[in-house]
Amino acid sequence: MSRPEHTAPPEIFYNEDEASKYTNNSRIISIQNEMSYRALELLALPEDEVAFVLDIGCGSGLSGEVLEEEGHFWVGMDISDSMLEVAKEREVDGDLFLQDIGQGMGFRAGTFDGAISISVLQWLCNADKTVNNPRSRLKRFFSTLYSSLARGARAVFQFYPENSEQIEMIISSAMKAGFTGGLVVDFPNSSKAKKYYLCLFAGYKDSAGQSPELPKGLGDGDESQVTYASNRVRERRKGPVNRKPVKDKKWVQHKKELNRSRGKETPADSKYTARKRRTQF
Repeated sequence: MSRPEHTAPPEIFYNEDEASKYTNNSRIISIQNEMSYRALELLALPEDEVAFVLDIGCGSGLSGEVLEEEGHFWVGMDISDSMLEVAKEREVDGDLFLQDIGQGMGFRAGTFDGAISISVLQWLCNADKTVNNPRSRLKRFFSTLYSSLARGARAVFQFYPENSEQIEMIISSAMKAGFTGGLVVDFPNSSKAKKYYLCLFAGYKDSAGQSPELPKGLGDGDESQVTYASNRVRERRKGPVNRKPVKDKKWVQHKKELNRSRGKETPADSKYTARKRRTQF
């Protein structure tokens, strides 16, 4: 079976039919959610804090919904207009941009606390047009992403590399842009469950200039580690235990302002905004 990026450029491959099929397929949704939760785990955002996250190749907003469920604000960008139209129909909460990431991004320096990307990075390695040089596009993408992230922030990319040469080209481009980090491979001995995550660090936080330790992949022959990861995913879906609520009054008011700016009918603010309600029986 041919790889999607060999079929057509992403803005053409993900047309209206493909965008609708992708978003309504329960199996795809399940896989997308699981990879998004894993990417968020590798992102290692501070506990009980609201973060501002960039979703690169956000598509119809499936991974963005995971960020929202975890209490974070997000901005999404995608090259497929059809995918973004589906996202708008689904009324996702993130701000959406139509953007070819191979041309870079123009956000203010230090804007985002982190970035995630699901099943997108390999598209930059495909020279689907004569003007598209993979190395040039990767260089432009990683250099502008680096400047868009706060110092010490992480970027996590789940992707499907075609071969080892492609992995080397991607990592080399990221390191030249200033990132440190490396590749995290989950379940390396499984043909179906194997997943690649590129985990990048934008600068150092400690005064000694020590690079953060790269997270370990799941399933490296340690059954307890695999079991823990599976339980972690189930706990996230049920809701975190003993976690401080992040959807407080400030969060609700920000969401209201966002809805008002989009012309949606929004309840007025009052002293009861985000109040705790009694348990219903």
